[in-house]
Amino acid sequence: MSHTTGSAAVTGVRQARKRRTRQSLLDAALALLEEQSLSGLGLREVTRAAGIAPTAFYRHFRDMADLGVALVEESLGSLHATVRANLAATVDSERRIAGTVELVARLVREHPAHVRFLARERHGGVRPVREAIGGELDRFAVEVAAELARLPEASDWRREDLLMLARLYVDLMVTTASALLAAGPDAAAGERVEEEARRRLRLVALGSRHWPG
Repeated sequence: MSHTTGSAAVTGVRQARKRRTRQSLLDAALALLEEQSLSGLGLREVTRAAGIAPTAFYRHFRDMADLGVALVEESLGSLHATVRANLAATVDSERRIAGTVELVARLVREHPAHVRFLARERHGGVRPVREAIGGELDRFAVEVAAELARLPEASDWRREDLLMLARLYVDLMVTTASALLAAGPDAAAGERVEEEARRRLRLVALGSRHWPG
């Protein structure tokens, strides 16, 4: 093995270890945030749960707010493509509504801790995290508006009206996620939440057909 190859291998191992440690900190913080807000969570509490020295924290994050912003990105970053794909999959309004509600329900089922973190911190006391969540939701709205603009019935809509409609959809998704989280394992309660979400989305869709007039 050449010196260059050996150095690259060592660097790769170090980077992998660094990624694992960073993820351990995120996972530990997320578990602790099940029962408290980020503003009340201490750095030493997180590092103790992650099994690393407190000084090692600063190799990955500037402070707890920086860790919180990373959790926002982990929670919402991968959803953008999924939301766009759902909206672009069909021009049929009912199928689009059903797909949107199922997407939200699946997110809550598979990532309840992330959803709980977002719901608590969306209006929480850590400003950079609150702003990061707001920024991600704004990005969602812009992306949803771009997909809605492709629909035949939106051909004569102004951009600001499309963005307003997109924000209604995003707000409904957030509200539905919070309601499903509150419903917990009660299947009947969860179905009621999903049905109400579908009804609300139908109402928005129906109203949007008459909006420009």
